[in-house]
Amino acid sequence: MRLHTHEWGTGDRIAVLVHGLMSDHRTWHRVAPVLAGKGYRVVAVDLRGHGASGRGPYSPEHWADDLVDTLPVEAELVMGHSLGAMALAGAVERLAPTRAVYCDPAWDVREKLVAASAYFGAFRTASRSMIKNLNPRWDEEDVDIELATLAAWDPATAAVLPGVYAVGRTPVRPVVPSLVVLAGAGDLHRDGFDAGLRRRGFEVRTVEGAGHTLYRDDLDGFMGALDGWI
Repeated sequence: MRLHTHEWGTGDRIAVLVHGLMSDHRTWHRVAPVLAGKGYRVVAVDLRGHGASGRGPYSPEHWADDLVDTLPVEAELVMGHSLGAMALAGAVERLAPTRAVYCDPAWDVREKLVAASAYFGAFRTASRSMIKNLNPRWDEEDVDIELATLAAWDPATAAVLPGVYAVGRTPVRPVVPSLVVLAGAGDLHRDGFDAGLRRRGFEVRTVEGAGHTLYRDDLDGFMGALDGWI
């Protein structure tokens, strides 16, 4: 499937952004202009089942293959968040970027969250007050974007997650120089996740105090964690 994309900037270097579950390219509305200001042409996708892209069927393989069918190869930088990091890890060898950044990747997820995925679909109708209460550090524009991206999301993407996590999703090794940026206040991963990543050859940094959508909770802290990688 060829995915819907949105671009910022006209630089000579290419940066690719891949969003997480329940979201779309609009989640990067503050990150992308910063990268464009550094000379990148920034290409952000809507994953299958999200935003303006097509629907089903859903699997890690479909999400990864769609990226390969849509994105330019040999980009200077590719960056994926959560589900998007899982999709990107499945595509990165074929996309052959110079370097990759994985933001709080959904690779080794706590069992309770996998079990709760059956109820994620109900969040599609979340109210503004609920989103604000869950994300107290977001500004009003991020709340507006969250409401819009939820409305454009297919909840069937969440229904496949128990099957997805029946096997491990952490890459055996980074196939290009790779940074993992973790959310210091997140609760996505199993204990020891960061140490395991370092043993596999990933560089790991943490944005302390930030939740799972770390670049929306603390943009300055997130961009600081990318020092030397962008």
